[in-house]
Amino acid sequence: MTSASPRTADAVVVGGGTVGAWCAWFLRETGLADVVLLERHTLGSGASSRAAGMVRAQGGTETAVRLGMFSREFYAGQRERLGIDSGFVAQGYFMPCFSEREVAEARARIAMQQSLGLEVRWVGPDELDDLNPALGRGLTLGASYAPGDGYIDPPRNVLAYTAALFTSGVRVRERTAFEGLERRGGRVTGVQTSDGVIATERVVLTGGPTLAAVGRAAGASIPAGGARHQVVVTEPHPDLAPERLPMVFDVASGIYWRPEEGGVLWGMSNPDERPGEAAELDWSYYEKMRQRMATLLPATAGLGLRKAWAATIDFTPDHLPILGPLLTPDGPVAGATVAAAGGHGMMWGPGVSRAAADLALTGTTDVVDVSDLGLDRFDEHGRSRLAPDPIALPFPESVGRPV
Repeated sequence: MTSASPRTADAVVVGGGTVGAWCAWFLRETGLADVVLLERHTLGSGASSRAAGMVRAQGGTETAVRLGMFSREFYAGQRERLGIDSGFVAQGYFMPCFSEREVAEARARIAMQQSLGLEVRWVGPDELDDLNPALGRGLTLGASYAPGDGYIDPPRNVLAYTAALFTSGVRVRERTAFEGLERRGGRVTGVQTSDGVIATERVVLTGGPTLAAVGRAAGASIPAGGARHQVVVTEPHPDLAPERLPMVFDVASGIYWRPEEGGVLWGMSNPDERPGEAAELDWSYYEKMRQRMATLLPATAGLGLRKAWAATIDFTPDHLPILGPLLTPDGPVAGATVAAAGGHGMMWGPGVSRAAADLALTGTTDVVDVSDLGLDRFDEHGRSRLAPDPIALPFPESVGRPV
């Protein structure tokens, strides 16, 4: 951290998670001389260090695919670009089907993904079982498969963006809260913080599950919420060796898994929970999902746990990102950009960050079409006019009371 609190900046980014940190780095990389990053606690202290690290480009919409492809390529190229990386492993990712309707949906999704340049294909049930020796045989009707999808190590990701921020010259202000915007004539002129005002004409607002509170401080309503997400890591087992354990997402139950420390890391969210901040484990829901997990991955039956944790992760009502200008009751605020990954911080984070940096600098981006991704897609009740991403985690249907 710098010792003196800055009083001016070319750009200020609010939030030191995956989206905010990489956005600040992208802004600096594009040539802005003075970029300030505000974090009310410490870098990565939110969900970024407690995520599962899943990275897939097998999205259910064109937006999801493009953001996933950009982010996956960014992670894969970090070491050459930065000298440090987030630990990306291209493990290969299956999304199995258990009904004819799911098969039809998967085949249509594969055609869309292939049209965007993603390496993905349909795998029949026998081949799926052969490629997944730990999976219970004869359970599925096949799956979509992308060999380039994989995972990162979340704590290492925090280390990577911390190193990137400081070596690039971003001025990081930890333990500094965002308290509001200063405006003149519908344009940003400064940022109010717990340590004084920073004069600037560019602000990017992030915040993950606390983005709604960030929005309120800026005089706007942002329909982003928080929900409990649970992750566990089992004891080691020979059947769960990495070479026997490609990644899998069971969309129907919302369970996903990947290798970890000789065992399996798997995660789950309960769509019937009320939205809100939660960091305690719901062991009753774990027991319910554990039964499904034991059916899909028989080696986990009876295995103990090495680790278990819960974290509050962000989501949007349509499970899609927010990328666009800040909207207040008085209209859009020139110079203020809102960026949210909609519950996909690891998966889409670099893509969302780069798009937000582009929007803050030029108002346009070639990462993804943002014409429908702004706050104007939501009505006064936070309902989106867009169809939700059909293969997102099972988040609640509304953001409820913001955290």
